[in-house]
Amino acid sequence: MDKIFHALGEKSRRYLMDLLYERNGQSLTELSSNLKMSRQAVTKHLKILEEANLVIPVWKGKEKLHYLNPVPLRLIYSRWMSKFDEKQIQGLYEWKDSLENTTQT
Repeated sequence: MDKIFHALGEKSRRYLMDLLYERNGQSLTELSSNLKMSRQAVTKHLKILEEANLVIPVWKGKEKLHYLNPVPLRLIYSRWMSKFDEKQIQGLYEWKDSLENTTQT
C-alpha cells in the first residue's frame, strides 16, 4: 500500500492516471504530448505507477501501451474510505428521520 500512496502523492502521476481514465491504452508518445515535461520524466512517473500496480503495460509489437488498473484504488476504498462513508450515511438517515418526526408532530 505504501507504493500506492507514494505514487498518488505526485500531481503529475495523478494527471497521467486521469489521462488513462479518459482513454485507456495510450503509448508514451501519446501521454507525453499532453504534458509539459520530457519523455524521460513521463517514463519515470509511469514506472512508479507500474511499480504500484496502478498502471499495467502491454506490449503491442514494438509499442508499449499503458492501461489503468483500478483494483488497488478499490482496495484502498474498501479498506479505509468505505468505513467513513457508512458512518456518514447512517448519520444522514438518522438526521432525516429526526426531521421527519419533528415536522409530523
